[in-house]
Amino acid sequence: MTKPIHVDGKALVKEATQLLARKLQGESRRRFLRQGLTLGGVVLLTGCDISSHPDVEATLGRLSRLNDRVQQWLFDPQDLAPVYSQAQVDPNFPFNAFYGEEDIPHVDGHDYRLQVGGQVRDKKPWRLTELQRLPQVEQITRHICVEGWSAIGKWGGVPFSLFLQHVGADLSAKYIKFTCADDYFTSIDMATALHPQTQLTLSWNGGPLPPKYGYPMKLRIPTKLGYKNPKHIQIIEVTNRFPGGYWEDQGYNWFGGS
Repeated sequence: MTKPIHVDGKALVKEATQLLARKLQGESRRRFLRQGLTLGGVVLLTGCDISSHPDVEATLGRLSRLNDRVQQWLFDPQDLAPVYSQAQVDPNFPFNAFYGEEDIPHVDGHDYRLQVGGQVRDKKPWRLTELQRLPQVEQITRHICVEGWSAIGKWGGVPFSLFLQHVGADLSAKYIKFTCADDYFTSIDMATALHPQTQLTLSWNGGPLPPKYGYPMKLRIPTKLGYKNPKHIQIIEVTNRFPGGYWEDQGYNWFGGS
């Protein structure tokens, strides 16, 4: 049996940082993306087996945070995710959550009140009917799950940037946190919140949003992985305090997309 190679976690992060710096120096974002360098690749490029190293979790955690910073640097608020035709919509769009379908929360739309907090001017709760009266847009985009599957769906709702303007959100704030009826929570950066395709979703495929997809409202971000698209949203908070997230606090990348 081959003896595992000893790895200095701090040295690995330092080497990864230097490699990324050299890679980014003098190159465009698009060229960087085309060449496909990732921090996972950086670990492989070191030629080391860190699977048995006692500091592996801390090391990969630091790499994950570095990866978040790189993804934020690469993010272009004008780049749009691909859109598709009605014929490409998956009528059997999968259910996905950290629980089974039998545990989908029941939310009464008549009693529903969306709470808004943090750095906003107007903190009044929103009824579902009030949200439905705001200007609505539709998008047919691909949902990409971190588990390796994807599906195309047709989503309708309020551009999130428009909603933030309605409540007088401080658009210079760093983060927005979402707390949900299924005990899920996550957060995004303000640039992602203002992206033209980021949507407070109220409908699916031309009809009401089904409970398994997040009724009465979910967040749809086609530039992010699925775990950054929370369902059954109850509270939206604008803040400068880093909020983390359900999966992110367990080691998933916080930025979670392009």
